[in-house]
This record gives sequence, structure tokens and C-alpha cells, in this order.
Amino acid sequence: MDVLHQRCAALDIGKKDLKACVRTPNPDGRRSRRQEIRTFATMTNALLELRDWLVAEQVTLVVMEATGDYWRPAFYLLEDCLNVILVNAAHAKGLPGRKTDVADSQWLCQLGECGLLKASFVPPEPIRHLRDLTRYRTSLAMERSREAQRLEKELEDAGIKLSSVATDILGVSGRAMLTALIDGERDVHTLAEMAKARMRPKIPVLVEALTGNFGEHHAFLCRLHLERIDHLTETIAELSARIEEEMLPFARQLELLETIPGVGRATAEAVIAETGGDMGRFRTAGHLASWAGVCPGHHESAGKHKSGRRRHGNRWLNAALGTAAMAASRTKEKTYLGARYHRLVPRLGKKKALVALEHSMLTAVWHILTDNVPYTDLGGDYYAKYDPERAMRRITRQANVLGFTVRFDPIEAA
Repeated sequence: MDVLHQRCAALDIGKKDLKACVRTPNPDGRRSRRQEIRTFATMTNALLELRDWLVAEQVTLVVMEATGDYWRPAFYLLEDCLNVILVNAAHAKGLPGRKTDVADSQWLCQLGECGLLKASFVPPEPIRHLRDLTRYRTSLAMERSREAQRLEKELEDAGIKLSSVATDILGVSGRAMLTALIDGERDVHTLAEMAKARMRPKIPVLVEALTGNFGEHHAFLCRLHLERIDHLTETIAELSARIEEEMLPFARQLELLETIPGVGRATAEAVIAETGGDMGRFRTAGHLASWAGVCPGHHESAGKHKSGRRRHGNRWLNAALGTAAMAASRTKEKTYLGARYHRLVPRLGKKKALVALEHSMLTAVWHILTDNVPYTDLGGDYYAKYDPERAMRRITRQANVLGFTVRFDPIEAA
């Protein structure tokens, strides 16, 4: 196979050390390649020695696998002065039974010098900082949800059925009742009278829901849960303020993304942080969807198409798109995305219909950021206008089920 990179290096990285393989032309002029493998520690000084060695060898390409987070120090230290690419470990598997660190670095180097590896997307440093902030905020929001579930579990243990009446037990009314319970108030009528606004009509039901066996043990644990939730809320607010500052260069992109139904500020910030806001690295909307993992996979063998299960993509982007897709699916008669979801649900089911909606939304994201234009909704009646005969057949079929016949007459123009 032709060698595209005459001087290539590959790194097999672990937590404490790494194996570096360098392949260069043979100085004797033979067709064989000269190969040298060295071991370096993953401390900064050792990585500096590695960089000096690679520069001295005039390496034109450095390849490394995405091994957990261990690749980051080496990649960030080498990217300033060398051409470094990060590759998916699944794309460079060696032969079974020959798995050693030295063999891995050698095999990775051979693949790299022949141009058989595809570089993964590693964003520039400002986008990496944004990713750290948005991902940490998402993790804290998930932890806050889990803490709220623990609080609800304690209330259930005490026989307090507040969550059966109140949509959000941490709302203004629910929080006032919980604080009073923790402070020792046990009169259910006094607790129910703390209801505010739309909770007021539910006071008789609240009296029943707040009747239980709430004791000192439950008060102690519930107080800890509420303090933990408050602390997480403050941290999330602090992160959101920092993210808003970092997002100032992307103000126009955020404004455009928020025109998509279901996409809020947090989702738009996650999309910018994960994709970098630059669609130039994705040739088409399909490439972006494939990278994100929101399109069907290909698995064909002997002419038979097997499971089309989608590939693993960017889980942080998938989580943000999933939230936006669920919000957009609730606009059945108003938006194209809602109509598309309800059109696909009977045939695909809810989960696959949501993935299809994520694909549509990501396609819109690519066009919006590429053309710098706001989202244009096709309307909830798009499919009826696109194929009116099919819409009429559906209406006729539904009427026949109810025992009616339908006749369609065109509307005469005034």
C-alpha cells in the first residue's frame, strides 16, 4: 500500500505512560521502513521530551487514539507545533491475540502513514472551554433532578403525597409547605392554606395529601435535600452567567437557533458548544447528523439489511436535542415539527419518532448556521398540502370507522 506520510508517529496512551512509534524512510535506501519505539511517562516534562524527539525526527503526522481523557495532555502539548490527529479506537482495532501496547502503537503508525485513519473533530480551545461549562451545567442539572427525586422518596416514606397534587413540589407553594413541615408544623389545614395562585382550588385535596407520618427523621433528611438543591441551583446560576459571557461572540447564532420550535437558550448554547458554531467542517447536513448519531446505521451483509440501530454519537448534543424534540413534539397543529412527530408515531413508535425529529432539527441547524438565516416553519398543515389525496383518504377512513360516509366538494372561489 502506498505510503502517504513518509515520517509518521503514533502514540498508544495510558494513564502513567505511553508508547511512541516513529516510522521513517530507511537511511540505507531500501524499500523497508525504519521503525523506532520509545516509552515516555505522561508527566509534562516527559511529554516535552517526546515533543522534542518528534520534532527532531521531522514527523509530519502524529496519530493517537481517543483513550478516555488520557489523550488530552499529549494532544494539547503537541498540537501547537505538530500535525496531530485524534482517531476513534474502533477504527484502528488490531488483530485479536496480538494486543500489546507496543503492537498497538506500531499498528496505529502503519495505518496512519498509509492514510487509512480519519481524524475526529477536536474543537479549538475557546470552544473546549465552552464545552466544559455547558457539560458541567448539564451534569449539575441532572444531579439536581436526582436530588429532587430523593426528596420525593422521603415524602412518600412519610406518607406525604404532595407530588400527587402539585406538579412541582419545589414550586412556591410546595417549597413553603416543605419548609413548614421541616420547621415542625403538623397542622394539615395550616399547611394547605400556604397554597398560592392556581394551587388554591386544590386546598381540600392538599389536606388529604399532607396527612401522613412526617417525623423528625424525615425532617432531617428533607432539610439536607433542600440545602443540596439550593446549592446546586446557585452553582448552575453561576455557570449560566459565565456561559453567557463566553457566548457573546455567538450572539447572532444563538438568536437564530432560538427561532426553531422547542429550542431554548440552554439548548442553543449546547449546540454551539458541541459543534463549534462553524458548519464549514461538516460538508452537508447529513454529515452533521451522522456525526451526532441521529441517523440510521448501515448494517448490510450478503445482500440483507440487518439492524439499522443508530451509531453512538455526541451524547451531550443528543441530550440537548432530545429535550428540544420533546418540546417540539407537543405542537401538533402549530408547527411542521409537531406534525412530523405525530405523523411518524403510529408507524415508528415514540422513541424513533423523536430521533427522526432530532434529525430534522439538526438539519435545520446546519442550514441556519450555514446561510445565517432564521428558521422558516413549513406549518402544521404541510403534509396535508403536500399530499391532499392522502389526507382525504385518512379522513375518509376515520369517518368510515365511526359509521359515516364523506363526500368532498371543492370550495368555489369567490
